[in-house]
Amino acid sequence: MRIRDLFYETFSAIQANRGRSLLTILGIVIGIAAVISMTALIDGVKASLVGELGLSQSRTVMIDCWPGREVTMDDIDALEAGMSDDYEFITAASYNSGTVSNGVTQEDGTFLGVEPEYFEAMGTKAIAGRTIMQSEEDAGSRVIMLDQSVAERMWGSADEAVGQSVHVGNDDYTVVGVIGNSGMMSGQSFVPLSTMQKRMSGNSGVSQIIGFAREGTDMDGIAARTESYLRSYFNLPEEDPSSPDGSSYYIGVTTMASVIEQLDSTMGAFQALMTCVAGVSLVVGGIGIMNMMLTNVTERIREIGLRKALGARRSDITWQFLLESITLCLVGGAFGIILGYAGANVLAQFASLSSEIGGMSVTPVISPTAVGLASGICVGIGVLFGFYPAWRAARLDPVESLRYQ
Repeated sequence: MRIRDLFYETFSAIQANRGRSLLTILGIVIGIAAVISMTALIDGVKASLVGELGLSQSRTVMIDCWPGREVTMDDIDALEAGMSDDYEFITAASYNSGTVSNGVTQEDGTFLGVEPEYFEAMGTKAIAGRTIMQSEEDAGSRVIMLDQSVAERMWGSADEAVGQSVHVGNDDYTVVGVIGNSGMMSGQSFVPLSTMQKRMSGNSGVSQIIGFAREGTDMDGIAARTESYLRSYFNLPEEDPSSPDGSSYYIGVTTMASVIEQLDSTMGAFQALMTCVAGVSLVVGGIGIMNMMLTNVTERIREIGLRKALGARRSDITWQFLLESITLCLVGGAFGIILGYAGANVLAQFASLSSEIGGMSVTPVISPTAVGLASGICVGIGVLFGFYPAWRAARLDPVESLRYQ
């Protein structure tokens, strides 16, 4: 039998039993939809975390350091000089809370005093205007980068906010840029670190240290080397939970590379779990396919006998029924992919992942790999659960089949 004839017979048989076929592939549709929706949503979450939370900066190192006293810029300079082989630069930030007002609207917020290198280390860019310049840091200028949501509530858009004046504390500041409200920077406004220390916090301490490793640096070892250097610099023992003067201390070093690795591991485990759950539906769907194909064989015994009497080989009969099974599964898979993508978009909206709720916008991502995997699963199920009915049909005796009533 020619391949063209096989496909013609396959589609004719499926079309003759449209209602039964649609009900039979329901399990396949649900299973593939579950696999696609979970894969698309997880890939979308990962892309958002990597792209919006600064995790794309694999050379970034976050350093939490409380040695029992205030950490100053002198300490940062010493760390940068002592680990110059590992770091391209080390920068710092300081937090403070307060209110910002444009004379009409007043907003509570968190302010970060940062150096210009901070934005490079975190992979953050202004969505309107620009970031803080080194000359403004050196001069302690009263300039500010507003959070996007604050800028939009005050002036309607981020672009309109640039160049405006706002009141923070006892001073007026000029808005030079706006930071997007998605990701790690959500809800925060930025001023030069020197301005923060002189006009807001009133002290020279820093609350966050960020390092940017040199190209090609061993990121697996840089965390341990940094922690060891800081313990030596501040004269802190390796395990004793208190510093020499009796006050508590803490030193923790985390690389973005390790965060990405942990994210991959966590997302991979969750994805595997959800795939196993979806696999149950696929097995049920496969059993439904087998049941339908066995029913088809029984209903078409005389047809099979006639074909064999006219010269059809066992392989022709086998391929005819096997192709029907595979086609049913592929049709179910196609519907499942469409339904899965739609479901992923719905989940992204209702799982507290939108920018208004969770501070992170998620767009489901369907990769060619996921589509290829889904198609492969469908073919595999079609072969696995369609083989026995096809084998049984091929071995029917033509004489007995023609006598079948």
